Amino acid sequence: MSMGTNFIIRMILLAGLLVVLTTGCATNLPPLETVPEVDLERYMGDWYVIAFIPAFIEKRATNAIENYVLREDGDVDITYTFFKDSPDGERKEYNARGFIQENTNNAEWKVQFFWPIRFPFHVIELDEEYSYTVVGLPSRKYVWIMAREPQIDQQVYMNILQRLEGQGYEIEQIQTVQQEW
Repeated sequence: MSMGTNFIIRMILLAGLLVVLTTGCATNLPPLETVPEVDLERYMGDWYVIAFIPAFIEKRATNAIENYVLREDGDVDITYTFFKDSPDGERKEYNARGFIQENTNNAEWKVQFFWPIRFPFHVIELDEEYSYTVVGLPSRKYVWIMAREPQIDQQVYMNILQRLEGQGYEIEQIQTVQQEW
């Protein structure tokens, strides 16, 4: 086999693994409830990651921020940045594209970090003031609690955890993200 063929095979295997990791065996779970509507203009901008069930690239992330920019074509440019191990650690940046799903009132997206894989992205909580949001996957394997500020009120955070548990998340897997600016 050529080097190019080996690369393609590895990418297909990686894509298959990622699909398994993000979809999992959620057949016994009810559908993930999303918010009634997301105003995309208000949702754009920086969101500090307060807590998450981290994906493999996010382990040991600090000062994590997700930034959304609405494109002219209606898709969303996503930039995810964080510092590895500490706020002084190596800066990491990942770029993706969000595709708003039709007939979901902007609450369900597909996010693509690399072609051809698109991951589900469901807005399952959103404060009326757009001061915090919670994004989850239907499999319940990953979740992100994010806010417009680097800190969130402790009672608000505890209430979010309680609601996530009610949606089928294993809250003991949720880790807080160090935010020191």
